[in-house]
Amino acid sequence: MQRNISPRKQRHIRVRKKAFGTAQRPRLNVFRSSSHIYAQLIDDTQGVTLAAVSTLDDEVKAEAAYGGNKHAAKVVGTKIAEKAKAAGIKEVVFDRGGFLYHGRVRELAEAAREAGLQF
Repeated sequence: MQRNISPRKQRHIRVRKKAFGTAQRPRLNVFRSSSHIYAQLIDDTQGVTLAAVSTLDDEVKAEAAYGGNKHAAKVVGTKIAEKAKAAGIKEVVFDRGGFLYHGRVRELAEAAREAGLQF
């Protein structure tokens, strides 16, 4: 691996070698910044995003005023699971984007599991 890229990016590259989403079992990709969190369901065979939710969406802003905390991550996890159910998706491959499974990433994953997604 190259030495001039961040450790998070190196972890992300390593995870992406194994995590691959299909139409029946898409990849649940998570990205977090300091003030927002984003989740996408991606079909890697066709290269399309099937569903996306972030703290920038109006429906999430109504429930979570600030997007950079665990409560907002939980709301995003619940919403992405609802969108997946509406699209007929029950199982996903979880891609934490090189972030540690801790804090906001963990809250999003657990909320998605509680709302019915399996991974």
